[in-house]
Amino acid sequence: MAATIAWVSDGEQPKPRRRRGRRRGRRAAGPPEAGTQQPAGPRDVNPADTPPATPKPQRSGPRRPTERLRTVHETSAGGLVIDGLDGPKESQVAALIGRTDRRGRMLWSLPKGHIERGETAEQTAIREVAEETGIQGSVLAALGSIDYWFVTEGRRVHKTVHHYLMRFAGGELSDEDVEVTEVAWVPLQELPKRLAYADERRLAEVADELIDKLHSDGPAALPPLPRSTPRRRGQTHSRTRNHRTDPTAQPQPGRRANGYGQGP
Repeated sequence: MAATIAWVSDGEQPKPRRRRGRRRGRRAAGPPEAGTQQPAGPRDVNPADTPPATPKPQRSGPRRPTERLRTVHETSAGGLVIDGLDGPKESQVAALIGRTDRRGRMLWSLPKGHIERGETAEQTAIREVAEETGIQGSVLAALGSIDYWFVTEGRRVHKTVHHYLMRFAGGELSDEDVEVTEVAWVPLQELPKRLAYADERRLAEVADELIDKLHSDGPAALPPLPRSTPRRRGQTHSRTRNHRTDPTAQPQPGRRANGYGQGP
């Protein structure tokens, strides 16, 4: 079978494909055209021709200094008054005070307050117990000290509180103090779960050990009281009270009149 050959005239030759041009705005590589100014490189820049940097705007007025809190130191004293020290532990009770916090919760703690000018820590403990609970107590031994920080009225306060083990000497529980919501005799065994603060719960454990020594070896087995000198200066502030007993008055011996009735 004869092959068929197709002829194509010159006018019908296929045209070669044209390359697509570069993106608009770009120049093809090559020498620059006459009269065209090329941007100068970093080596071609004359420092004298460089415009000066624009200065940053300055703040108007003096810079406000940071407010610093004034630090003050306060010292207080208080006590854990125990009734029934000569009897078995099951019958021993301790005097606690209760205060209502902002959430309406009753927080139980040991009575305590600021050391006034001319007082020793032991004298303050006796006075504060009388003012906040209405009862009298005598100091037997030191339980320990607690210190903590808090901020109030634009001041940073470092507070140290000295606590003592005390024997009930007379009186009747009273909540006449404006800063006390309730007062109560609490069984010694319930102090770990009744006291609101961990530091005071540890002091209650120390008191329990000292009471065991008192029972086994007598008062001579208790550690001697640390030396305490009268305070020379007044405190930064003192709490206002509506009832203040005479700290020089002698306690009247006797039993508690209200028993356990004040406790929750």
